Amino acid sequence: MFTGPAEDRQAIAELNGVYADGVVRKNAETWATVWAEDAAWDFFGNLFEGRDAIVGFWEQAMSGLEAVSFHCVPCMIDITGDTATSRVQTQEILHMKDGKTRVVGGLYEDELKKIDGQWLFSHRKFGIVAEYNPEGN
Repeated sequence: MFTGPAEDRQAIAELNGVYADGVVRKNAETWATVWAEDAAWDFFGNLFEGRDAIVGFWEQAMSGLEAVSFHCVPCMIDITGDTATSRVQTQEILHMKDGKTRVVGGLYEDELKKIDGQWLFSHRKFGIVAEYNPEGN
């Protein structure tokens, strides 16, 4: 379900595009811009609080990747004033530095807030929906 002003929904969809661009280019500076300063990221039950902690963990996680293809599609955006919730489906192809490949389908459950006219993630929770590992490992 998509509710709320179309302009805000478009801005949130574009925020996901910036997130994906940062991931594919492994660019922490770009990727960091989507997070509120006091954001929280629940990544497989590990909670990282604050933009600096989130980006620090992400840089460490990305250091094990040779390349990544990351696609995301918002499948629900619900806006109420300057806050929103959304669900975003993802598909990733991860080529690890050790030569292994993983294909991961995931789901983000998000909370967002509009700060100084800009939508930012205030809380993201990620989980894997399906995974394929062609090497069988």
